Amino acid sequence: MPKQTTLAKPVTFSGVGLHSGREVHMELRPAGADTGIVFVRSDLAGEPRVEARADRVTSTLRATTIGAGGIEFFTIEHLMSALHALQIDNCEVRLDAEEPPVADGASLVFFELIESAGITELAAPRNEAVIDRVYRIDDDKHERFVMAVPYDGFRVSFTSVNPHKLIGIQYENFEITPELYKKEIAPARTIAYEKEIEQLHKMGLGLGGSIENVIVYNDDGWLNPLHFDDELVRHKIVDVIGDLRLAGIVKGHIIAAASGHALNTALAKKILDGVGRK
Repeated sequence: MPKQTTLAKPVTFSGVGLHSGREVHMELRPAGADTGIVFVRSDLAGEPRVEARADRVTSTLRATTIGAGGIEFFTIEHLMSALHALQIDNCEVRLDAEEPPVADGASLVFFELIESAGITELAAPRNEAVIDRVYRIDDDKHERFVMAVPYDGFRVSFTSVNPHKLIGIQYENFEITPELYKKEIAPARTIAYEKEIEQLHKMGLGLGGSIENVIVYNDDGWLNPLHFDDELVRHKIVDVIGDLRLAGIVKGHIIAAASGHALNTALAKKILDGVGRK
């Protein structure tokens, strides 16, 4: 049975939050066995903590938000994705704001940050979220879904459906290993439609977004170069890996069609309830 892991040493990173636009300083610290991934507000009295679990999800509007006791952390999915890909069981994420830095809009910075810290194996055995039956979540119109089926490993198959002629239907299918994730998934950045940006700003969202950390497209084409021709679906895979980490370190095959944070986190909750706390 594999052992639990944590970071070998603390590491830090600073930047702005994607939605808040606020400067934030982040420190990832080692944590003991059975701690899980815990977000901590280092700037507030008592340093309130929220465990990153599916039953702590409070919002899925354009990002995944967790909260407890009046404290929330949002846009956690890119960091959670890197932690999941590297199979980190225990980590304390210390922030002096409510949102991790966006970095370049992908998860590669976080992946490399964890790599630079090193990974330490702990004595306690890992309790994986082993998918032993079919779990499925559909939207109300049965047009979008995400499901988990038994599989000896961790695989993600995702079909993205976008009505824009520039994007259309994109599909990718990956066996998730740290090496593949770093090369084929982690560099994929978040994406925005230019016409939606003003409305997002009116909603108080995307205030830290820029051409440096968001791929933007309009009716004529892309405003910045792509890392992959199908970068949108690869970023969707970044998100689903991060959202599913809220159920634990998953062993199974995730199959999704046009899924987003709401469906992803609902599936994570269903898995968490079905296989127990991880």
